Amino acid sequence: MERLVFLFSLTALVVLHCMNTTPEFQEPVVILQIGIAVLVVVWFFYFLITRRSPPKDTLFYVFAEFSFTCVIDLVSAMEHDGFISGFMEFYQKTGEPYLGTAYAIMMCYWDGIVHFIMYLMMIQRLWNSKSYRTLGLFWAGSLFANMSVFVTGIVVGKFGSDIRPAFWLNMPFLMLPIWGAIKLFNQPKNGPTLGGYRAHYDQSFNLIWRPTDLLLVLLLLGAMAFTLFRGLVALDSPLEACTIYLRQYEPYLKDPVGYPKVMMLHFLFYMLPMLGAFIYGLVVPGCTWMPDWTVFVAGGVAQCQWAHIGASLHPRTVAPFRIPDEAFLAVLAANLLYAVIPSLIAMRCTSNTNFFLTVTKLPGMEGMPWVPDADTLVEKKHN
Repeated sequence: MERLVFLFSLTALVVLHCMNTTPEFQEPVVILQIGIAVLVVVWFFYFLITRRSPPKDTLFYVFAEFSFTCVIDLVSAMEHDGFISGFMEFYQKTGEPYLGTAYAIMMCYWDGIVHFIMYLMMIQRLWNSKSYRTLGLFWAGSLFANMSVFVTGIVVGKFGSDIRPAFWLNMPFLMLPIWGAIKLFNQPKNGPTLGGYRAHYDQSFNLIWRPTDLLLVLLLLGAMAFTLFRGLVALDSPLEACTIYLRQYEPYLKDPVGYPKVMMLHFLFYMLPMLGAFIYGLVVPGCTWMPDWTVFVAGGVAQCQWAHIGASLHPRTVAPFRIPDEAFLAVLAANLLYAVIPSLIAMRCTSNTNFFLTVTKLPGMEGMPWVPDADTLVEKKHN
């Protein structure tokens, strides 16, 4: 099935070429109408071919539909960067002109490559009755962060006074990831939900005797400080440190397109509390929500940081807002580390879930000789 989805998605090239060569299809309202019609036709196509053997999960239709639009996004990014031509000139003028910004181009690359691969992988697993829950949560976090920053940035940025009808085609891509995330969070988890002796043993260690978790907590504290600081910069704080950082390190935060400011505010008001919650989850055992939410947040941060780093370096960003040469390595390293930290947390939480399970208190567990108090073991070892 994933091969069929891939091949059918390529027909988006035919649709774009026809619209690009037919002036009657290039009016703003007509673009919206054709866009809605294409989405309906694509959905109806997959509905017809699966009606005799319908998918077990309705998210299949979302993945298949969005695979089609991934090709459009990839074509848009490549045409704006000059790699191809003849497909999207009309859309740049009368459809969504903000897709020509550096941030939107990097966003489209992510959607056209990373999301496309994830859709095909999830369709393959779904069609073969395999679990795709973890990958799905990463996708949901990625696409929701993508679209929430993108749509809000359009409205509050310099393009807010020139919104065309095609803007409304973004709404399904903003709403459906929320619905998908709710479905995925409510699906049964892949691994065990209750822990026994081994989980009880792992949870008996304090943070000081868990060096990996201790390192992750320190990284999370640094990420929280960086999030708070950049949020203050985006809010035009008069602090001297904020002024220096904006002028000498990341002037892109004040790009009038609006996307970087919106992203920093998303991080400040939503990401910052989640990072604090992750520290709690690494310190206090039995936080069963940790594996799911760390994956969801990791997807969002990975997408946002990809677009942010790429846009701050892209030639379509005017020179005064790009990363200064003298601060290039420091800013790039800080942003890459910030992008990686949530993924490291997610990998830790999904690879070994014992610390995050609810422990079943079996009779006599505390007295079992193979389940001693961990701190006592460590003390004896050092003595």
